[in-house]
Amino acid sequence: MTSKNFHLKILVVGYGSIGKRHVNNLMKLKNVEILVCSKNKEANQLKKKGIQVYDSLTKCLNQKPDVGFVCNVTSLHVKTAIKLAQSGCHLFVEKPLSNSLTDINPLLTLIKKKKLITMMGCNLRFHKCIQEIKKILQHNEIGRVISVHVEGGSYLPDWHPWEDYQTSYASIKKLGGGVVLTSIHEIDYLYWFFGESAEVFSFTGKFSDLHLSVEDLSAILLRFRKNIIAEVHLDYFQQPDFKSCKIIGTKGTVYWDSITNEVRLYSNMKKKWIRKLKLRNYQRNEMYVQEISHFITCVKNKKTTINPINDGLKTLKIALAVKKSSLLKKVIKIKT
Repeated sequence: MTSKNFHLKILVVGYGSIGKRHVNNLMKLKNVEILVCSKNKEANQLKKKGIQVYDSLTKCLNQKPDVGFVCNVTSLHVKTAIKLAQSGCHLFVEKPLSNSLTDINPLLTLIKKKKLITMMGCNLRFHKCIQEIKKILQHNEIGRVISVHVEGGSYLPDWHPWEDYQTSYASIKKLGGGVVLTSIHEIDYLYWFFGESAEVFSFTGKFSDLHLSVEDLSAILLRFRKNIIAEVHLDYFQQPDFKSCKIIGTKGTVYWDSITNEVRLYSNMKKKWIRKLKLRNYQRNEMYVQEISHFITCVKNKKTTINPINDGLKTLKIALAVKKSSLLKKVIKIKT
């Protein structure tokens, strides 16, 4: 692949909701050949659009793809990523990295050995409001951060209205479901903002009337190594969907929520709120388009992405500690 005549053969493994979204977005790119690995009969319709569809990973890898998008169920992410890495594919792995730490070290060893470009699919890092907050923190506009309040709530049956939510991977424990892993976005961007966490305590479990075998609520207390305290609320039952982030520092406060989609900053000195950013007619798909564009650019230029698999491991360790804390009813120290 030369940058002058840059052509990519991209394999998408899994054709559920996120797989479909990535395929639709990839189809808009130039100089891209798309393969899909799925047993989903819907995927066969893609053949009319010039996309190759196979029902086994071996058949796909015989086509020698350059890049692999891992979009199957959480519990199969690492196993799939290892096979792709062995074939020399650069890796885009949907969040979370896995539902356990099994086989992650062999995957990291392969990535290093083959010098692969990797990225976790965590689209909130590409939300303009989250990016604005990151900028505000980098410019020290609210001073030293003391505490954080974050919320991520949604109603699981509304995620994919065309299917029974009880059969979704998000509802099934052995597939890696449950609100902590499936809604890891908030944990991910807090790690992006503040670095590694030192310890965690949580109440996590099944509390709503939804018919689930996994946790649908997690109330989390995180202490970051920078001595910042974060309170994180994640749920599967809130209507309407709602996300928010409030960060309190020594010089002021920054606030965003998904309803107003604006970032506001309160200055302690001026005693007033200042609007930093307002998103109008926001299209949710924009985040996904931008994260793919970033990844492809990094592959092309052999540059590290904004969210490599090492970051995915760090956020997974936090998420697993959240679940462990609730189970053992005690504070869990997070190993680096």
